[in-house]
Amino acid sequence: MVVQQGMAYMGKARQSGNERSSGLHPRTRFGDRYDLPALVQSSPGLAPFVFRNPYGDLSVDFADPGAVRALNRALLVHHYGIRGWEIPPEFLCPPIPGRADYIHVLADLLAESGTPAPGAAIRVLDVGVGASCIYPILGQREYGWHFVGSDTNPRALASVGRILAANPDLGAVVELRRQHDEATVFRGVIREGESFELTLCNPPFHASPREAREGSQRKWRNLGKRSGGQAPVLNFGGQASELWCPGGEAGFIRRMMAESAERPTCCLWFTTLVSKSASLPGLKVELRRLGALEIRVLEMAQGQKRSRALAWTFLEPEARRAWIRSLR
Repeated sequence: MVVQQGMAYMGKARQSGNERSSGLHPRTRFGDRYDLPALVQSSPGLAPFVFRNPYGDLSVDFADPGAVRALNRALLVHHYGIRGWEIPPEFLCPPIPGRADYIHVLADLLAESGTPAPGAAIRVLDVGVGASCIYPILGQREYGWHFVGSDTNPRALASVGRILAANPDLGAVVELRRQHDEATVFRGVIREGESFELTLCNPPFHASPREAREGSQRKWRNLGKRSGGQAPVLNFGGQASELWCPGGEAGFIRRMMAESAERPTCCLWFTTLVSKSASLPGLKVELRRLGALEIRVLEMAQGQKRSRALAWTFLEPEARRAWIRSLR
């Protein structure tokens, strides 16, 4: 249940790694340019995908799914010490700098309420953990958070299980749960009496397979590629439930919001990425109708790309402060 964001790496894979990327979170580990020689040293499997572009800089081909996966693997080894990160080729390969920014802005959201962002006391539900386990990896490595990852796809969960087995310290703090009903989000996943400090989600963007194909074709054109009349290869991968669902992104988020209102005290802050800023006014109106007491839009940027997360809570300020105190 994640949306494809294939342009998030564009312009970054060049040799120097000393400059800070415009717009990225101040605590990001990723500069304006990747240090490709250092990444190759950490993960030699990246080497065959590195070439010198017409400007004389080292780069990789972002239209090549193999190159994107090799770069991701190298980033996870180099920056986070993750081993054995392999995902089936048909699954989404997430752009890591943007995913890390989502984790950082959620840490800032907690810190506003006085929560010390690092620490095992923080429990996070990742709705649609996918095959890559990217949010639990980043949240645990950056802040020491504990995670529950849910997904409807058993093959995605099996992939995450292999990643966790290769990294036992990560496996000790990440629990996987199968969502058996594709029409629901929290029901059947959050247990009676269970609570989380955060939920996070990167919902499916498209409303149909056709929309997903057209989106892929646009990305290929933006990358300067032609598909030759064939279906374009998804450079960041992705399949049915990752890329589309009935009602698209807005429909999925509305279902999530409705279910959050059914259990308003089980989470301190519910959150989700929202790809289309034009969806925000309607989503805010619906949240107020459902009884949300505070709504936040958390802005992020990766170079020219702009993204945002929507966060809401049903708790009064004093109840939120009491929750925070109970964690200490």
